[in-house]
Amino acid sequence: MSSEYLVGIDENGLGALLGPMVVTAVAAEVDEPGRRFLARRLPKSLRQDLDDSKRLVSHNNTALGEAWARTFVREANTPEQLFRSLCLEDEATLEEPCPKHASAQCWTPTLEGFGANEELAARVRGHVATLEKRGVRLLGAHSSILCTKVLNQQRKNGGNRFVSDLHAMERLLLHIRPKVGGDLVATCGKVGGITDYSKFFGPLSGWLHAVVEVGRARSTYRFPRLGQVSFVKDADASDPLVMLASLVGKYIRELLMGKIANYYVADSTGPSGYHDPVTRRFILDTSALRKRRKIPAGCFERDGLKPPVDV
Repeated sequence: MSSEYLVGIDENGLGALLGPMVVTAVAAEVDEPGRRFLARRLPKSLRQDLDDSKRLVSHNNTALGEAWARTFVREANTPEQLFRSLCLEDEATLEEPCPKHASAQCWTPTLEGFGANEELAARVRGHVATLEKRGVRLLGAHSSILCTKVLNQQRKNGGNRFVSDLHAMERLLLHIRPKVGGDLVATCGKVGGITDYSKFFGPLSGWLHAVVEVGRARSTYRFPRLGQVSFVKDADASDPLVMLASLVGKYIRELLMGKIANYYVADSTGPSGYHDPVTRRFILDTSALRKRRKIPAGCFERDGLKPPVDV
C-alpha cells in the first residue's frame, strides 16, 4: 500500500507586541487508512489532546504542547535541549542579529525542568501509538524562529510579518522534503488576507509551479520535486497535523517568552506578549532597566503591522 508524506504548518505569535514569531511544521507518513482517519473527525479520546491549540493551551499553561513536543525528541532531558532539537536554525544563526550585550535577553538557556507530568506525557505517547496503528506515523517537527529584530528589519526592508510567516513556511518545506521519501502534501494555515500566494513567495519564488486553485478559503499550488502546498483558512481547527504544529509552536513560543521575562524579572511568569494589560504593563515596568542595559528598542518591541494586499 503506497505511502504519502503529509505536512501541517502553522504560526504562533504573528500579531504579538513582544517576542518571536514561531512557525512550526509537523510531518507524517500515512497510508490509505491513515489518510481516511485524518480526513474524519478525530475520536473524542484523541480530541481532548489534539485540537485547535486555542481550545487546549493558554499562556503559562502549555504542558500539553510540551508533551507533544517531547514525543518528537524523546532523548531530550531539559526544555533547552528540546528547543534546540526542534529549532530549524542553529544557535549561531539565532544569535547572529543580536548586539552582543543584548543576546542574553532572548537566548539565556532555560534552567527550569519540564512542566508536563508523567500522566499527561504517557497519555500523549499513547496517542502517538494510536495514530501509528491507524496508519499515521509521525516523522518529526521543526520550528523556525523569527525574533523581534529580524521581523522589524524585514519590515524596514519592505516586507511585513505576513510575508515573513510565508517565507518561514517555505523554508520549512524545503528542509523537510529531502528528509522523506517522496513529494509532500502540505497544509498551511492561511497567511493574512493573501489569496494569490505566487506574488509573495520567497524561497520558492524561483520554482516552477502550477496553480491548482486560488480562493479565500483555500489556495493550492503544485511544485515539481516538492509536492502540493495548500494555504487553508482555519486549518488549525480542521487539520490534525496543523493542530499539532500549533500546539508544539505555542509551547516553543511560551518557552522563549519565558526567557525574555526572566531576563528582567527573576522567576517571573511574565507577559503573553500580546495586546493585553499585563504585556503593556511589562513594557512600562521594564523601560528604565532596558535603558540601563542598553537594549535596542528594535530588539524588544515590534514595529507596526501592515498586511500585504493582492493586486
